[in-house]
Amino acid sequence: MEVYLDNSATTACFPQVAELMTHIMCEEYGNPSSMHKKGLHAEHYIKEAKDTLARILKVQPKEIYFTSGGTESDNLALIGCVSANSRSGRHIITTRIEHPAILETCAYLEKQGIEVTYLPVDAYGGVSLDALREAIRPDTILVSVMHTNNEIGSLEPVAEIGRIIKERNPRCLFHVDAVQGFGKARIYPKKMHIDLLSVSGHKIHGPKGVGMIYIDEKVKIVPIVFGGGQQKNMRSGTENVPGIAGMALAAKLLYDRLDEEVTSLYELKKYFTEELVRIPDTQVNGYTDGRSAPHVISYSVRGVRSEVLLHALEDRGSMCLPEAPAPPTIPRHPKR
Repeated sequence: MEVYLDNSATTACFPQVAELMTHIMCEEYGNPSSMHKKGLHAEHYIKEAKDTLARILKVQPKEIYFTSGGTESDNLALIGCVSANSRSGRHIITTRIEHPAILETCAYLEKQGIEVTYLPVDAYGGVSLDALREAIRPDTILVSVMHTNNEIGSLEPVAEIGRIIKERNPRCLFHVDAVQGFGKARIYPKKMHIDLLSVSGHKIHGPKGVGMIYIDEKVKIVPIVFGGGQQKNMRSGTENVPGIAGMALAAKLLYDRLDEEVTSLYELKKYFTEELVRIPDTQVNGYTDGRSAPHVISYSVRGVRSEVLLHALEDRGSMCLPEAPAPPTIPRHPKR
């Protein structure tokens, strides 16, 4: 029997999601921009998905836009906001531990003359709030901080970060990459001072190739994809109706039983980490309690490369590959 331990990289679709997508692809395959019955049925699935995701986030459906995934959502948030607000400043802030979808976009923006400040983190992956306060300037137009670190599971204090940003510079926008956090935590952008939020479908037992971005209606932003003017000209291109419907259904299934699921995951995480540290020369990196995500465990084995360990486990029917080798400087969580 296969033991799959790479759910932070991608997840299997829920059976209900696959069934719904198959039905849409084979039966309700109309173009949502078409005016005939097939098109109207397709458009209904998109509207229903927006309503579902808006209820989960407690935002307005008109503030939900669909993309090809978390990477596109991150690109739109950063490039779109910088392009629209360049007269207000040319300085943005992020952290050193963001996903490449953010870091590579920041590198691109730096080549366009944008100044980027990279905030440090502590030994457990937590963003320095003091460094954030010092970094925010009158010409800072955007701060981007991930909700959950994909390597060691650090949970960033996004509500506190949002409060600090708005106190220091009310015009500064706050973007949160919630690709790893959505579906594992309750995230309410309005309460947390979040102006833009990125989500990916395949991390929540939905399909690959579809994502979502929440954009507060007050945010000044321009599109980065041009064409037929779909989604109020914010993201042109015929909508991926099966993917959009599947992602929304996956989100609903998760959030309908979120508390139970998260409690179960933390119990599994506690058991798994306690057993791991019994193995000689094994170290669990970062926090293992509620200060870390319930679904992410990072561990190191002294003297063993991650690729070697991966293939050794795979030979025994287990697959668990980190997206990158765990940083050796992050200490084991102190025993309690």
